[in-house]
Amino acid sequence: QVQLVESGGGLVQAGGSLRLSCAASGSIFSISAMGWYRQAPGKQRELVAEVFSTGNTNYADSVKGRFTISRDVAKNTVYLQMNSLKPEDGAVYYCNAQVVSSFPRVTRVYWGQGTQVTVSS
Repeated sequence: QVQLVESGGGLVQAGGSLRLSCAASGSIFSISAMGWYRQAPGKQRELVAEVFSTGNTNYADSVKGRFTISRDVAKNTVYLQMNSLKPEDGAVYYCNAQVVSSFPRVTRVYWGQGTQVTVSS
């Protein structure tokens, strides 16, 4: 079993910054990708950013130039640095990881419990 634990959400004024963290633990052989999704009330969950084991990254157009995703492979941890936050960035942010478990050697997708980000105008 694999667990994802998120931290770093909170309330911030527009233009401010927050840093989210997500640590994966458990029966992990490798992690092929980690990412962040968000879901605002009444909206579908959407990809914010993701980072692959190759180091490649992918961002939603709405956050390009403001958010940066990074990963500490040794710690199985992914970070999301969010700058120049806007009220429309407010949502529950969910960590996501594509994990190859140690035994059995299968790939599954795991989700964190979510962390609230609120941006006041």
